[in-house]
Amino acid sequence: MRTATARPPMTQNQRRLGMAACLLTIVLALLDSNIVSAAAVPIVRELDPVHGVARLPWLVSAFALAATAALPLYGKLCDVLGAKPVYLGAVATFLAGSALCGVAQGMTQLIAFRAVQGIGAGGLMSVTMVVMAHLVDRRQQGGNLGGLIGGFGMAIGPLLGGLIVDHTSWRWIFYLNLPLGLLVLVTATVVLRLPRQTERRRIDFAGAAMAAAFAVVLLLSTEWGGDRYAWTSPVMLSLVGAAVALFGLFLWRQATAAEPILPLSMFRIPTLRLSFAIQGLVGAAMMGALIYLMVYLQVLRGLAASSAALFLVPMALGLSFVGIVSGWLTARGWSTKTFLVSGTATAAAALGFLATLGADTSLWLIRADLFLLGAGFGQLLGLLIAAVQQAAPPTQLGVATTSVRFFQNLGGALGAAISGSVLARVYAGRMPGETVGGLPQVAPELRLPAAHAYLAGLDAIFAVGCGVLLVALFLATLLRLPDPDTPGGPAPRPTDGERPAQAGEPRPASASAVSP
Repeated sequence: MRTATARPPMTQNQRRLGMAACLLTIVLALLDSNIVSAAAVPIVRELDPVHGVARLPWLVSAFALAATAALPLYGKLCDVLGAKPVYLGAVATFLAGSALCGVAQGMTQLIAFRAVQGIGAGGLMSVTMVVMAHLVDRRQQGGNLGGLIGGFGMAIGPLLGGLIVDHTSWRWIFYLNLPLGLLVLVTATVVLRLPRQTERRRIDFAGAAMAAAFAVVLLLSTEWGGDRYAWTSPVMLSLVGAAVALFGLFLWRQATAAEPILPLSMFRIPTLRLSFAIQGLVGAAMMGALIYLMVYLQVLRGLAASSAALFLVPMALGLSFVGIVSGWLTARGWSTKTFLVSGTATAAAALGFLATLGADTSLWLIRADLFLLGAGFGQLLGLLIAAVQQAAPPTQLGVATTSVRFFQNLGGALGAAISGSVLARVYAGRMPGETVGGLPQVAPELRLPAAHAYLAGLDAIFAVGCGVLLVALFLATLLRLPDPDTPGGPAPRPTDGERPAQAGEPRPASASAVSP
């Protein structure tokens, strides 16, 4: 049994400062996940004007691959070492990567340093949730801030990046992280008093390596397949085969390791099993919808990339609005399951509306639908973590929390790949002998039918996304969430070295529940 050293309890002011540091940490991660897109042209112009454009996708991919690969290890480290040292290590790694990105002298360096930054960012978005779970008392629950913070990051990221690029150097996109991150480090070091583990436990580094390798190969397969390489090419067949083999090895390792990095016993808990599945389905639907909505606006409606990106603002407003409203209602007794069901239903309805897009659909109607889509997703971002943290065994809190984002990332990668395959098949079915990649060079007499075929493919993508969310909706209705304030709820997670709470005493809340 793991033990925690006794420490003086945190004061209410210390908890508030710790929570503020956690929220700032999440904002940093959200900003850096999409702020680089605004600096693409200046980066290429300065670092590699000849070949830089072709390598730009790796700036995003290196960050995402590294962040996803590190997630399983972060969760296990939290459970073995305690959340505070892992949290501080993740922030420090993110800051080191940011500083290195700022001084990069070439595209190769910048891509490598973005991977370092991504390793830290994987902890910023996951370990932070574990820390927050120790800071909040269920009696002071303020509801779901996941939608509110997600909306803020989505709306502010590209805008802030554009302002920095227009008035200073692109390097300040990375340098901006340093003072904010140092503030987080100092604050967290001083005020956080979380349980420290004194019992030695082994860490399954071999299992972590297998999980990372599987995630990287799978993400590369979904990114390259049907785009850079044909799915039937030797490269893609090798990647898919490697992904299957690594997945099998990973499962074998988790079934036999003394301290597995992702314990298979978690999947015997119905709430965890269903929550992971719902998060993966939501990730798949959301990624496919966002990617191909931007394609629709730019290819079929003729909008510039910057103008198309502004359509994310209504979605961000929907995320923020529902974050406030669901928090207010949750604090007044509304259940987490209510929002999980309504969130999947709302998002499914929004994608159903997008499946009826035409070549002349009102852009204001599209903005309204994106607001609805944001309102749906906003109910799911934080509350699925809440469900997992309430149901997870205390000794697996870190692994369970990081697994939510791990499955979301993998679902998003698969969703992007499936969406591309659906588009290609529908287009080829309506335009025999033609491929989606050849759309810009299609003969003048075929441009109109090609545009209609492309639109039909996009509508099919949104329809598939709607179907995926309907499956998620069905799973959400099956969820049976434990009540953390009753003897039937999960065992409490002691904080500050205090004794475990008894039945009826307040217990730590989920990371999505935050008091002002």
